[in-house]
Amino acid sequence: MNGAESIVRTLSEGGVEVCFANPGTSEIHLVAALDHVKGIRGVPCLFEGVAVGAADGYARMTAKPACSLLHLGPGFANGLANLHNASRAHVPILNLIGDHATYHRKYDAPLTADIEALARTYCRWLRTSAAAKEAGQDCADAIANTHAAPGSISTLIVPADVAWTDGGQTGKLSTPPATPLPNMASIEGAAALLKNDQQTAILLGDRAAQGDALIAAGRIAAATGAKLFVPFSFSRVERGAGLPAVERIAYVVDQAVSQLHEFRQLILVGAQQPVAFFASPSTPSVVTPPDCNIFTLARSDNNCGAALEALTASLSASRVAFRPVEKGRPGIPGGDITLSGLAAVVGALLPPHAIVVDESITSGRGMMAAARGAAPHDWLVNTGGSIGIGMPLSVGASIACHDRPVLCLSGDGSLMYTLQSLWTAAREGLNITLVVFANRSYSILKGELSRLGQDSGRGALDLLDIDRPDLDFVALAKGMGVPGRRVSTLEEFAAELQSGFDSAAPNLIEVPL
Repeated sequence: MNGAESIVRTLSEGGVEVCFANPGTSEIHLVAALDHVKGIRGVPCLFEGVAVGAADGYARMTAKPACSLLHLGPGFANGLANLHNASRAHVPILNLIGDHATYHRKYDAPLTADIEALARTYCRWLRTSAAAKEAGQDCADAIANTHAAPGSISTLIVPADVAWTDGGQTGKLSTPPATPLPNMASIEGAAALLKNDQQTAILLGDRAAQGDALIAAGRIAAATGAKLFVPFSFSRVERGAGLPAVERIAYVVDQAVSQLHEFRQLILVGAQQPVAFFASPSTPSVVTPPDCNIFTLARSDNNCGAALEALTASLSASRVAFRPVEKGRPGIPGGDITLSGLAAVVGALLPPHAIVVDESITSGRGMMAAARGAAPHDWLVNTGGSIGIGMPLSVGASIACHDRPVLCLSGDGSLMYTLQSLWTAAREGLNITLVVFANRSYSILKGELSRLGQDSGRGALDLLDIDRPDLDFVALAKGMGVPGRRVSTLEEFAAELQSGFDSAAPNLIEVPL
């Protein structure tokens, strides 16, 4: 057994089932090992940002690590933007990066880079394997560290000669440590705040807006009158009819300030204090009121679900019935395309158990509200603000949950960052319906430009427009094996959206705005 095979066997025994790959020469022995060792699905990606983003989507839906296989420093660097997003989502990912053979590095060949320096910003665990006999155990340690709460990115760098040398051994896997509870003082402190008759908001972060944790939060809200929120940048929320209502904090600072102005107390559950995305001379950085008491019930590395259950018990609310979102869908409107009309169509047609991946920060702001009373579904968004995550997340989520429909909502500018995702969706036959809002601009930046209060000339606007020529997303999709349609009315959008869901195959709908 060589070093590469010992790594792949350890991955398989460690529960890693998928490898999103964009390999090169230095990883070729790992590619061969993936062929020899059964049990790991290799998914080819045409760009490293797709591979890392897909691993993020897979991890969000399974809470298990996927593996990315990347080529040397430049290949890893191509994935850093979506690795940033994954680090903010607090998900488990294992990056395998091939490096030059140890004896070859001194020659400073063209692809030589300091991979460890590139990885340190986003990887909680990092190691370069030194010998074939150690590579399997290095991999086992990497897997273990992905499970460190709340979810961690590990990077294992494998020199080519470590991969091809015989003497590899399967690593010994350790049991992941239990995720710690916050101390009782935090639980008692939160209970005291919820009993003092002050207007209170509860901000649900990592894995606190899913499953039993969400139900416990709903009971707390029902028992105390508190209101549940998630940050604007959340990793995953379970929502829909029959589940507790959770409101998303707005991206626009003035709107977020208005949402939170009435609350004198904010309890954080695996979340950070909500702040503006960017500083501005005209708006505050912190969106909570200046006199708001911000209290941490649980950090992101605590067991947030258990913390909410403990708080429920402390409030004697374990049997309190939460107030469920009522079942109800908007009617399907007709006529010219409007943003509110598009949102109503999505809310009306969203299938049960759908996974919505939302990177439509401008055009899709009404989507969550319109789908509030739809059948239960999951909603995933960009956690780190680096655009180009929508379709890669969709690929990973679809591979994780192959029997569930995925709806990806994307702006045209965002989609162009990782358009190669369409090819992977076609290659794997994934059940993804992609709606691209083609407003031919970075519209959110035009809004920021207008806030300057001065006339903007052609030179400024040219940097924010995506036109001359207009992008033809139907043709681009067809070139990568994905059927696409362009719609011009709400009736056409509704028909094509339903057709896309019914197809259970990758498809694209371009909506000119």
